[in-house]
Amino acid sequence: MSPIEKYINDAEQEQQPMLKEIYQLIKEMVPAETTEKISYGMPTFYLTENLVHFGAMKKHLGFYPTPSAMAAFEDQLKDYKTSKGALQIPYKQDLPTDLITDMVRFRLKEVVEKNA
Repeated sequence: MSPIEKYINDAEQEQQPMLKEIYQLIKEMVPAETTEKISYGMPTFYLTENLVHFGAMKKHLGFYPTPSAMAAFEDQLKDYKTSKGALQIPYKQDLPTDLITDMVRFRLKEVVEKNA
């Protein structure tokens, strides 16, 4: 069991469906050499640097694609509560899979270009 799978299994029952959904979504997108770990107490995908984090908060799922991705997708984030580096997705909403997919792609491109 990966550290991220353990984190999800240890989360509150009502948080697990969205955690599993975002985990599978990101896992299918990232290159095989991406490492899964817990960093800052949250599930993290690492590819030469931290790619994205996500985590179970009390009332929402936190998605942390770094401040650069938050700035790049500012227009698409208007309907969500955000901070400089985080997107909050209430558990009662559907996971915005297209938005998450686009943000992960953005981060992958950013990291690959930076380390090319």
